[in-house]
Amino acid sequence: MPFTPKPITFGTDGWRGLIAADFTFERVTLVAPIAAEVLAKNFGEATGSNLITVGYDRRFMAESFAESVAESVREAGFDVLLADGYAPTPALSWAAKQQGALGALVLTASHNPAGYLGLKVKGAFGGSVTKEITKQIEALIPRGFVVGKTVGKLEHFDPWESYCTELRSKVDIGKIATAITSGRVRVFADVMHGTAATGLKRLLGVEIEEINGDRDPLFEGGAPEPLPKYIPKLFRAIREAAREGKDEIRTGFVFDGDSDRIAAVDGAGNFHSSQILIPILIEHLSQRKGFKGEIVKTISGSDLIPRLAESYNISLHETAIGYKYIADRMLSSEVLLGGEESGGIGYGTHIPERDALLSALYVLEAVVESGRDIGEMYADLQARANFNSTYDRIDLPLASMEERGKLLELLKTDTPKEVAGQAVTDCLTIDGYKFRLADGRWLLVRFSGTEPVLRLYCEASDDTKVRETLNWAKDWANSAI
Repeated sequence: MPFTPKPITFGTDGWRGLIAADFTFERVTLVAPIAAEVLAKNFGEATGSNLITVGYDRRFMAESFAESVAESVREAGFDVLLADGYAPTPALSWAAKQQGALGALVLTASHNPAGYLGLKVKGAFGGSVTKEITKQIEALIPRGFVVGKTVGKLEHFDPWESYCTELRSKVDIGKIATAITSGRVRVFADVMHGTAATGLKRLLGVEIEEINGDRDPLFEGGAPEPLPKYIPKLFRAIREAAREGKDEIRTGFVFDGDSDRIAAVDGAGNFHSSQILIPILIEHLSQRKGFKGEIVKTISGSDLIPRLAESYNISLHETAIGYKYIADRMLSSEVLLGGEESGGIGYGTHIPERDALLSALYVLEAVVESGRDIGEMYADLQARANFNSTYDRIDLPLASMEERGKLLELLKTDTPKEVAGQAVTDCLTIDGYKFRLADGRWLLVRFSGTEPVLRLYCEASDDTKVRETLNWAKDWANSAI
């Protein structure tokens, strides 16, 4: 039976596929100039520009794909600014805005496993384009490539320089650097062989303890996703440092493959997802720095976030999962912070784009100014809100997209009325199915936009209830397939 590649469709943040199967030079050089055309249609009048910025991560052949994209976009009549090396996706988003470009095309598969590569499309404003724009791209794919009347110009640039200058202006770099060089704060960073490599050193101007900074397109057999199972070296490094008994605040960061997602590890070696970092950042930005604006969260965000928003008298807006929904809100409202549970956090002080290195700077500033560990700050916030919870998420691989369809149909036609022995008191369906249960816990069931994967999320008052709920959800899915 002949192989048929999957249709080119854009998920929550771009089009991704298996290299050499779905993601090929032929298909990428078809999509890229169409994406440029759509960017021109949507942003050309406002910018008066004909420029597209192109960049890439550290995956297998990413630079070769980027060069092919740049050439195909140039042949379609656009001027191209091509990165001269790997760079974080948010650096390329910033470049699009800073250069006055129509937008950016970024060759990256973010946190996906090693076999994947992808194409992210960023708008002139410096953030992910809306679903309406990606649908415009998909609609033109059957038409094919259109050669421009003239060939555009191609130039190279360093994405890091302007990006680092901009990020340094957001925090007190001198205060953070002094805390590190004096030994009061010790910083570790697991960059997961991705584009955050060298990032904190460039920004801070001092040495930090970087882990997995070399290029490894296989990601040591794992995936560049900020999850506990992928960061044993960071856990080991921080726990060994703790045994030294020094009077220091140890802070570890984890960056995904293209540096738009973040997690952290505190001085005792405890993992902290963005569910914990977002509340810390809300307090720091609103109470210490005096920034204004609403909080934007996705439906998978912790219940602590709305409790803190109410405590600080900050308005809250909730969206579907996918940072482009947060970015869209940031374009129309004054936003303090927009964040998602998978590690993406962005700020009204910057472009409407999740940015892990900027998040790390803000967290470090909070640590230095408070003189407290991440874990201590989070415990204080829980006490303030009178709210204690445990959160976890599991991804359940499915055999095929057909199984995905079967489960989705079941959710529509036979929606559970009880979960793990608890009555369902509310069901939110703006993205998947979020079941609010009688004892206050919640379960979210949704599907990956790019892979045959069922994602299960739960927050409850303790770990036992989280495990119980997630196990119920796994059993429900497996029995239905």
